[in-house]
Amino acid sequence: MSEQTVRVVLVPGAWADGSSWSKVIVLLRNEGIEAVSAPIPLTSLADDVQALERTLDRVAGPVVLVGHVYAGAVIGEARHPQVRALVYVAALAPDEGETVADVFYRNEPHPLAPTLAPDSHGLIWLPRDAFASAFAQDASPEDQALAMATQRPISPACITVPVGRPRWKDIPAWYLLAEEDRMIVEKTQRFMAERMRARVHALPVDHTPGVTAPDAVVSVILEAVRGVIH
Repeated sequence: MSEQTVRVVLVPGAWADGSSWSKVIVLLRNEGIEAVSAPIPLTSLADDVQALERTLDRVAGPVVLVGHVYAGAVIGEARHPQVRALVYVAALAPDEGETVADVFYRNEPHPLAPTLAPDSHGLIWLPRDAFASAFAQDASPEDQALAMATQRPISPACITVPVGRPRWKDIPAWYLLAEEDRMIVEKTQRFMAERMRARVHALPVDHTPGVTAPDAVVSVILEAVRGVIH
């Protein structure tokens, strides 16, 4: 099996769209690896898993599945047989019977973490000032403005439903632990990564390393790709 036959499917987290993976996609392309971003609606966990499965149906060959933050729960629910490895990028990894909210609120939040609550339409938006203070504090002003302009709200139905048996119990998993994350504190990420028995790469990066440290993200993905090949 050659490296080129392994595809990478990237799943954006809450408040983000596929553009959050643009730097990673370009770097993977430079390595000869095809990557696509799965468009998930953020309307419920079940809806998001179904949308991911539809994307996986369109991808030929073995897949390394990558999830950012909330999308960790989504990739853990995917049952597609082509998925051979998982990569969690500062991602939430609830165990069977847990919700995303259970792990997100496991420890005391960072002092600069925003307060989150549904609006009058029942959707959770990230406050405007949170992009610079907590979501992507290491990003350029231009990247922060782009993230704010393209943000997508998440429904409480995504984070309040218990998950089934997560896929990380059955296939290899990697975890990029963001030590400077102000949305999901390091202690929470480390707990999840160790519980998963994932191959952990702890780095001094913020909540959005796909934007602020794409080379580091790609390095972890390439390690997972090599693990699938061998």
